[in-house]
Amino acid sequence: MVSRAPAEQISERAQHFLKVLIERYIRDGQPVGSRTLARDSGLDLSPATIRNVMADLEELGLVASPHTSAGRVPTAAGYRLFVDSLLSIKPLNRKTVDQLQQQLPSANTPGEIVESASRLLSSMTRLAGVVMVPKRNQERVRQIEFVPLSGTRVLAVLVTSAGEILNRIIETGRRFERSELEQLSNYITEHYAGHDLESVRRLVLDDMQATRERMDDLMAEALRMAQVTFSTDAEDEADVVVSGQTNLMDFDELARMDRLRELFEVFAEKQQMLHLLDRCLEVDGVQIYIGEESGYETLRDCSIITSPYKVDDEVVGVLGVIGPTRLPYDKVIPIVDVTAQLLGAALKFRS
Repeated sequence: MVSRAPAEQISERAQHFLKVLIERYIRDGQPVGSRTLARDSGLDLSPATIRNVMADLEELGLVASPHTSAGRVPTAAGYRLFVDSLLSIKPLNRKTVDQLQQQLPSANTPGEIVESASRLLSSMTRLAGVVMVPKRNQERVRQIEFVPLSGTRVLAVLVTSAGEILNRIIETGRRFERSELEQLSNYITEHYAGHDLESVRRLVLDDMQATRERMDDLMAEALRMAQVTFSTDAEDEADVVVSGQTNLMDFDELARMDRLRELFEVFAEKQQMLHLLDRCLEVDGVQIYIGEESGYETLRDCSIITSPYKVDDEVVGVLGVIGPTRLPYDKVIPIVDVTAQLLGAALKFRS
């Protein structure tokens, strides 16, 4: 993992040079030499003094010297110190927030809103945008209806708080009249509406155990059908929407064909993305993974900036961006943060 050198162990002058070096490298993508540092730092120091400071930073593992250049580039540890202690982040101006809000219309379906958020992150940052589709387990039940089909089959239509409509065909033990199914629908909606799907599954099982001896036929059938309707299957598995992968081709450090192939396989397969985003569900606010901090070798040259998004104060997913370690953190972090807030608000409006 990336070792973290505390800022207090480094002189203010060395911190200043590290900050100048990283900002220059993020902007140009080229190793930064002593002459450039002297000009950009605004300090009247001799080249020898600057070289000594750079040697100290290199010894601490915060910068490195590429073989092809006398200049230095930041390491993952250098970026970590920069992000944790030296970075200045300004909130987005009102015009940019309005622009983001206009491009994330709440009138669309939840799936369309999530896809819009992924494209928006990509277009605003020129990086790859990733958005975890809201976890259905954490969505609340708004309404359920049973519709008779042929024979003993019944269509269960579940409406969630996010406006999602989930359908499931149930095989029943007998044919039901439409009026009976309306009674079952009303019973389940009355008892379980407002609870998230995971809670409903537990409540149904508890109710079946607690009322087994005294439940009438209607209650027994309602609970049995609820158990089938709310059971977990492949439809409940998480998914992630990725946009703007080709933006990564604009960065020399990621543009080699073998690196692009590795990254695109990660985006296509999605499991690593989902595992990484899952880790961010339990953490409030913006999370930043630099290089190997992600835990995935394929993402060793990348930084990932994520933020959870909420509906009714409940975290239902995570969004973020993926790019090279030299991405402009000061500009990207507030975009990710605000987009998460806007996505949650758009999904809440749908509920």
